[in-house]
Amino acid sequence: MEKKNPLVDETLLQHPFLFVLALVLGFLIMDPLQMGPLGGHEFRPVKHDIAPYRQVMQSWPRDNLSRLVTGKLEFVDEVFGPESLEFDGLGRGPYAGLADGRIVRWMGENVGWETFAIVTSNWSEKLCARGVDSTTAKQWKHEKWCGRPLGLRFNKVTGDLYIADAYYGLLVVGSKGGLATPLATQAGGKPILFANDLDVHKNGSIFFTDTSKRYNRVDHFFILLEGESTGRLLRYDPPTKTTHIVLDGLAFPNGVQLSKDQSFLLFTETTNCRLMKYWLEGPKTGTVELAANLPGFPDNVRINERGQFWVAIDCCRTAAQEVLSHNPWIRSIYFRLPIRMSFLARVMGMKMYTVISLFNENGEILEVLEDPRGVVMKLVSEVKEAQGKLWIGTVAHNHIATLPYP
Repeated sequence: MEKKNPLVDETLLQHPFLFVLALVLGFLIMDPLQMGPLGGHEFRPVKHDIAPYRQVMQSWPRDNLSRLVTGKLEFVDEVFGPESLEFDGLGRGPYAGLADGRIVRWMGENVGWETFAIVTSNWSEKLCARGVDSTTAKQWKHEKWCGRPLGLRFNKVTGDLYIADAYYGLLVVGSKGGLATPLATQAGGKPILFANDLDVHKNGSIFFTDTSKRYNRVDHFFILLEGESTGRLLRYDPPTKTTHIVLDGLAFPNGVQLSKDQSFLLFTETTNCRLMKYWLEGPKTGTVELAANLPGFPDNVRINERGQFWVAIDCCRTAAQEVLSHNPWIRSIYFRLPIRMSFLARVMGMKMYTVISLFNENGEILEVLEDPRGVVMKLVSEVKEAQGKLWIGTVAHNHIATLPYP
């Protein structure tokens, strides 16, 4: 790995006249036909708490060999948006939560994939099973009904599988699968609107994220565009069947991972492009600190057998994006322009691709793997190191990627 050369910004911000003209047009037009990304939505942008762009990008090591490009595409068009990947205590799997609302399990070449669990009795093949279209907008209006399982974790002692479902909250299903049982749908008098990821503590309690108190998964882009910070880190206590608020006021809390000795946990804040540490034991108990600033938007974080942490990152930030992050009034105008979001993103110089990074417990970078051309996948959600491979999940594509490792 070597450090990136100083960046040259090739964005519209280098042309002040054109940028001002775009803003003026925004004032004049204000998207009366609701053609822009906001579509008439009440938009309340706030300033992001994000590290300086150049500070992060100039110190971030690059994978000049693009080693992730050598990854293998597996189960193409057999799994649909496999966000989280898990293996049970017997090494069976992977298990994956899909965009059609199912949790499925790989049973080997002779059997293939089987449906292991569903999160709601509402699920039906006629309503929910859309195959490869499950990861498209065609599924969005059905997600609330069919469920959208995101984070998956086994309790290796009991064999139970815990599920963070974007719409049905925290659930659990036994080792034989079937219909999952709801555990938590509200906390502190507020509904759990967007359960995202989770981990199981050795004492049996479940730490999990609720990404926003205002927006559900279908509207997750508004969380990023606004910079709103109503997300929470929660803890479910099985003996008392109660849910407690551990942290509040988080900006798109996403992945969760306990450390090897469980003295702390890491969680990602997607909006603020950072990895955070929450202390569970020791003199810092109950405090939060920065673990690492990241070059893009992180999703899940997963530990390996050596106590190191893989972070899945949709890369990369741009200088223009930083200007918008620090100036809510510009965002309020820019995203009301009657222009498609994909074009507005290109104007900001954003071209998303996959970066996966390995950190030690001090937040120091150990490894960076990139797929800058999107050969393996353009959007990544999780990296799990198991059985001599990196298993790479994605909320957006219909396959899993693997890469021999180490």
